[in-house]
Amino acid sequence: MIRLLPLSLLLFVAPLAAQPAQELTLDRIMDNPDWIGPPVERAWWSWDGSQAFYNLKRDGSQIRDTWTVDAAGGQPRLVEGAQRAEVDGMQPVFDATRARAAFIRDGNVFVRDLRNGALTQLTRGESSASSLLWGSDGALVWRVGSDRWYRWTAASGVAEAAVLKAQDDPAKAPRADQLREHQMRLFETLRTERAQREAQRQQQQDWQREDPSQAPPPVYLGGDVSIASSALSPDGRWLLAATTAKSAERGKGGAMPKYVTESGYEETEDVRTRVGRNDPAPMTFWLVDMREGTPVKLDLDALPGISDDPLAYLRAAAGKDPLKGQRPVRLEGFGTNTMAWNADASRAALMLHSVDNKDRWLVTLDPASARLDVRHRLSDPGWINWGFNEFDWMPDNRTLWFLSEESGHAHLYLAGSGRPRALTSGRWEVSDPVLSADGERFLFVCNLTAPVDYEVCEVPAGGGQVREITGLDGVNSFAESPDGARLLLRHSSAYVPPQLAVMNADGSGHQVLTDTRSEDYKAYQWLQPEIVQVPSKHGAGTIWGKYYGPAQMEPGREYPIVLFVHGAGYLQNVHHRWPTYFREQMFHNMLVQQGYIVLDLDFRASAGYGRDWRTAIYRQMGHPELEDYLDGIDWLVEQRQGNRDRVGIYGGSYGGFMSFMALFREPGTFKAGAALRPVVDWHHYNHPYTANILNTPDIDPEAYRRSSPIEYVENLQDHLLIAHGMIDDNVFYQDSVLMAQRLIELRKDKWELASYPLERHAYQHADSWYDQYRRIYELFERVLKDE
Repeated sequence: MIRLLPLSLLLFVAPLAAQPAQELTLDRIMDNPDWIGPPVERAWWSWDGSQAFYNLKRDGSQIRDTWTVDAAGGQPRLVEGAQRAEVDGMQPVFDATRARAAFIRDGNVFVRDLRNGALTQLTRGESSASSLLWGSDGALVWRVGSDRWYRWTAASGVAEAAVLKAQDDPAKAPRADQLREHQMRLFETLRTERAQREAQRQQQQDWQREDPSQAPPPVYLGGDVSIASSALSPDGRWLLAATTAKSAERGKGGAMPKYVTESGYEETEDVRTRVGRNDPAPMTFWLVDMREGTPVKLDLDALPGISDDPLAYLRAAAGKDPLKGQRPVRLEGFGTNTMAWNADASRAALMLHSVDNKDRWLVTLDPASARLDVRHRLSDPGWINWGFNEFDWMPDNRTLWFLSEESGHAHLYLAGSGRPRALTSGRWEVSDPVLSADGERFLFVCNLTAPVDYEVCEVPAGGGQVREITGLDGVNSFAESPDGARLLLRHSSAYVPPQLAVMNADGSGHQVLTDTRSEDYKAYQWLQPEIVQVPSKHGAGTIWGKYYGPAQMEPGREYPIVLFVHGAGYLQNVHHRWPTYFREQMFHNMLVQQGYIVLDLDFRASAGYGRDWRTAIYRQMGHPELEDYLDGIDWLVEQRQGNRDRVGIYGGSYGGFMSFMALFREPGTFKAGAALRPVVDWHHYNHPYTANILNTPDIDPEAYRRSSPIEYVENLQDHLLIAHGMIDDNVFYQDSVLMAQRLIELRKDKWELASYPLERHAYQHADSWYDQYRRIYELFERVLKDE
């Protein structure tokens, strides 16, 4: 019998041959991660490339400070007080000659003259600016909110360029009313006063249009709409707008109870609606000639397939009426551009998605004709990816570059006058592309040589050989210096959170700039995860994973198995970079020291492996992924002396959902499982995520039955821990309460529910982290170790 050690006696976790520098306990693993040292969160260049700026979380606080370090190396310095006034901003945009750079800092717009370093502040206010764009004539435009645009030139300064209003035009004739018409017919004075008011209004509007010293008159889009987005051409002539109907169904939201409160009384918090209760509102698109001020509705008939219904077979099976007319569309950029004018204001580009997210159209607009031309259509019987939707104009103002999963993996394309042309190809992915300062090449993050190895790559802008520039294995992000000569790199490794380095643009001259790790953390000797490839017995090819085990296996011994399931579904945890689940990685070190072997898989649905891997779970969540974990057990038994009769599984969010599916759908295979903040019934999750994968419950009820753990709970026969934050506004605590009620009704034993009153989806308090993982560890010790 193996004795359960007190947690305070758990030893430092390292390869068995290594000697610990100091003791590592569960207390330490689950402590506030400040003890590790803060990761470099965001990094950017100074205007002249002499310095790098970056953000660090302040110890013991949620405040982020700005730091700077010389690009040649040296001691980092905290940027404080008045020094902040000279700090450059992230993601600068450059004019056509690269003589000026514009950026947004603290919500305000600045222009830096790159010839002499002069800094000009253009705005100072409470409202944040966005959507910076330079024109070919050297003018800069930007947006404040969704409804107000400004334009700057060096000669004339800042001027308001456009104002959108979700109101009826005052000049619009009022709705027909017999009494009004009766009054106006009877009284000449009323008719005269109305005519004078209209003449004054028209005069003011004419002056605003004709007098460049005045702000233009507002553009009225109607009182029955809400403004979703807008884009002004850099010459100030044309305005694009996207609106939704104010009457669009919002759906019934939830009310989440809060029990531990400052007031001492129970309170409620309004939370999101459930899937299928509020389809995203369709958008209508408008073009406005600012010389006239009248919105013209854009016709979407040119979109191929716009009137097709990819879900017609499901509607028919569910007894629903077929769709009539065009499918509704939206801008769905997920943080990227959705409408972009070129620099000479001759064309705009829009990325449109069908609301069912089966189609994506990249279109261009000729403002003179108000006609849309389709440059590219991407269709997917599953769903269009949330990522890889970036696009922008090339310097010729006629060609677009964009990302697409058309080939099965995300790659870079050019769309000119003919068919789009691929600049990259292969079974790997392109992300975060930028056109280099000289316009000669694209730079991007790629996993060219292996799905787990991320580097900065380049390809000539006209096409050619793809080349890795870096050799760091774990690049998180990069920024090109303003002159294009060097790259600022955020990179990391399994036990090193993101740090900064700089190198020449050709990959030479690597210089380390930061090491933010604490001395306590660096004193530990960590067990490096082994990147492994598990063969699939279910037709999936190779499943990549991280394996944690002792440096030397004892001959003849069978080791209890712990399987970890990452969250988010579409996330990659098997790579050489600092993991999202860094606490869990330390926990795996501890488990190995206590006699377990651990496997962490990038199951089907994970990011980093292409379109087919991502959409394998369409209409069947929890099924392909479980097959992958069954293959993982077989591999551990065959290759790593794993004990098939002593298998545990755990994970949070999607990982909690999968822990349920493992115990419920393969009873007896998994002897113990911990489901943390788990999805129990997909009917209760949000629309944007769930409807992509399972459609909506009204037309695809079978997908929800097939994919929801609560439909399989009667099969439970093994040991189960459920843990959930009670103010989780992502996966509601209600999910775990529903599961608890089903377990009670089915008279199941060997289960427990741990509740955390002050935790949301991402736990914030070390006490909760410790308590949760104490329970997981004790569960595995109790169930998976020999009696």
